Amino acid sequence: MLGAPLALAACATQNPAVVAPPILTSQAAPESIYKVGTPYQVEGIWYYPAEDYAYVQEGIASWYGTDFHGKRTANGDRYDMNALTAAHPTLPMPSVVKVTNLDNGTTLKVTVNDRGPFHSKRIIDVSKKAAQLLGFYDKGTARVRVEIDPEESLTLKNIAMAKRPPQMPQIAAVPRGVVSASDLAPLPGSVTVPAGTIRPVSVPPPAATPAKPVTPASGGIFVQAGAFSEEANARKLEQQLAEFGAVHIVPTTVNKKKLYRVRLGPVADAGAATALVNKIKGYGYNDAKVVRE
Repeated sequence: MLGAPLALAACATQNPAVVAPPILTSQAAPESIYKVGTPYQVEGIWYYPAEDYAYVQEGIASWYGTDFHGKRTANGDRYDMNALTAAHPTLPMPSVVKVTNLDNGTTLKVTVNDRGPFHSKRIIDVSKKAAQLLGFYDKGTARVRVEIDPEESLTLKNIAMAKRPPQMPQIAAVPRGVVSASDLAPLPGSVTVPAGTIRPVSVPPPAATPAKPVTPASGGIFVQAGAFSEEANARKLEQQLAEFGAVHIVPTTVNKKKLYRVRLGPVADAGAATALVNKIKGYGYNDAKVVRE
């Protein structure tokens, strides 16, 4: 009778790999969008987002948690540090990757829905929960292999695009150039117009409306989205807010502590700045405010 408990105990000490079942429907949140993005530069390093369904790479993984919990990710999801998600510099969002901790053999599937980490030696930033399951939460980093799952990634792409399909381009049909008339055979009983009476008519294109110049107010109006003690966190927010306009990282020192302020602008006027603050607060950054310089 003692054999069975001993056998179970022996199995329990082998630390079997943890494989999380993929969640295909709920991972693509209603507000999320499918996004690849354009090349961008962070701290002198260029990143080239692409649909790479053969992606496999080994390197260092890290994790991020409370600083971004509840805030928007780069593709519009709400970051949940207790969900199985990750940030990657170039893979499509959302996509599914298998992360293997090379130090202990543990494997976990996570959904990429954010950008980062912006560190030359790190290839992926997983959620707090994922780091706990992979066994490197306390250590902070681990050597990992990251492999994209093409089938599940394409499924998430289709789900996200079905919820928010891309807009069709607007085609404007405007008559331009010369409009000419051809001689046609007269209808019975009609009046014949002498030849040479109909001539080409030149129709000028519609006059373009001059663009209204945007001039920042004196001194400059900016929107400060947040301030961080770690530059990597500021860089992550910089990528998340890129769609709203020019984003700047402004280093400063407060009480002998280094801070990295994330600002957008200059903005045209106070009304535009207020509207931008409200958008950023919708991303979960409730400390967003208007600043003047």
